[in-house]
Amino acid sequence: MSSLRVVLIGYGPVGARFVEELLPAVEGGSIALTVVAGEDVEAYNRVLVAEYAVGNTDLDAMFVGDRAAAEAAGARVLLGVAAMSIDRASRTVLLSTGEALPYDRLVLATGSRANVPTLDGVERHRRDLSSLEKYAKQLVARDDELPEGVTTLRDLADAERVLGAVRARKRIIVLGAGVLGLELALAAAHAGAQVCVVHHGPHPMPRNLDRGGGQVLRSALRRSGITVIAHSRAEAVAFRTDADGTRRFDLLVTADGKQLRGDLLVLSCGVSPRNELATLAGLRTAVGIVVGPDLASWTDPHVSAIGDCAQVVERTDELARQRVLPGAPSGLIGPGWRQASWLAATLIASATGVEASTDAAAPAERDAIVMLKAEHIDVVAVGDITADPWDDDAVHPRRRVSQWADPEHLRYVKMVTEDGALTGFVSVGMPRTAAELTLLFERRGELPADRSMLLRFDGPDYDPSADADAFAPASTVCWCNGVTVGRIEEAASCGIATVEGVGRETRAGTGCGGCKGRIAEILARAAGAGGTPSLTA
Repeated sequence: MSSLRVVLIGYGPVGARFVEELLPAVEGGSIALTVVAGEDVEAYNRVLVAEYAVGNTDLDAMFVGDRAAAEAAGARVLLGVAAMSIDRASRTVLLSTGEALPYDRLVLATGSRANVPTLDGVERHRRDLSSLEKYAKQLVARDDELPEGVTTLRDLADAERVLGAVRARKRIIVLGAGVLGLELALAAAHAGAQVCVVHHGPHPMPRNLDRGGGQVLRSALRRSGITVIAHSRAEAVAFRTDADGTRRFDLLVTADGKQLRGDLLVLSCGVSPRNELATLAGLRTAVGIVVGPDLASWTDPHVSAIGDCAQVVERTDELARQRVLPGAPSGLIGPGWRQASWLAATLIASATGVEASTDAAAPAERDAIVMLKAEHIDVVAVGDITADPWDDDAVHPRRRVSQWADPEHLRYVKMVTEDGALTGFVSVGMPRTAAELTLLFERRGELPADRSMLLRFDGPDYDPSADADAFAPASTVCWCNGVTVGRIEEAASCGIATVEGVGRETRAGTGCGGCKGRIAEILARAAGAGGTPSLTA
């Protein structure tokens, strides 16, 4: 029986996980795998790009792929080669090298690109079908070229530009107050750079936080030395000409007349899926590449999409006729990894003829838990937190809202329940409480009747070792990889004593990194009262 020819376009963290899961079948000869990587470096964790941009981590710690292992198993990995078009009729992919690559199954893991907002002085390109058909060579597999002194923060080249400004203690303006922009701003300020965050919302992280949590976070940012300018919509950029004739960013102009001078402008205005290959190939796209619960394209069952570019929508006759579809790619690494593992298992079953051990559809994802990871600032939010404690009970008779705020000490918690079960929460400056609420949310567990009992977790007298539930073997620690307390304790019993070592053994902490504190607690508990685990080996 001939090998199933699988072509993967995209070699980020989701693509790398797909390759890793597929390798046994590649080595066994049932699958012939070719990876079109685009970038000329090994797959790395883009979640850590902000850390790399301020010198808090090095490239070796970011790598998540293993090209050598893939090639040793028989896979072909093409670094620095881009896919330019897809011919679905002949089932081939045209590469930037001119090669036409045949496939039986095509997997798109093209990820997303940083949004470039509409600013006078900064050129941005449309990527609709008409534009792509006219300017494919300029738009496919390329990002918009930005002026000197203006950058996004999506890849290593962007991070190098930011790192140069941080090391030189330059003035950095971050446009946007989402998670990535704030993590960069906090890390850069901590490294000694002058940082200003500009956004047009009422408070930072407006999509994730309510007013109370947002105001406490804004105070925390300002106490960290960051200038925060809210309610200001950026309108234009102005430039200066250096002595060598280089035209570079000088100041940001807002619609309300502010002129903010800086050395580097970082655009952190969200991301958009890289859909251009799918659009040109005639595949159905909406926000992302539209796939069903089986991750196969609505248009072509031989094409699948995973990760940031995949918009999972169950096809119905009604939805098929609509231009606008519900949902969007999650944008988080954990769901992408789970999609990659599920699709790899499905393809292996197809290639070997062995019945798949997975469900018929990729695992459905609940509301994503959003975490802001920065030194001395802990923010966690999930679910719908728009409800107010003083809302009319007659409208939502089973919903209850509890709030607790200590703005002076930068602490805030809001919990929303339905029939006693937690449906959403915001936590700022309360890391242990947030960890407990995360467990309750994932388990759909009921909160105690006296909600104030949850605040004890961040109290001065709280003893984690006395709370058996948080350290129960079945309790999940790393949501990105589904690693439990028991799995980490098992690794510790084998002599692994560092958070980094646990990551190598179990993958825990290698995604968003929000669980590293809990991993350290578990290791310390396993080592005894005097245990002091470190983050590195």
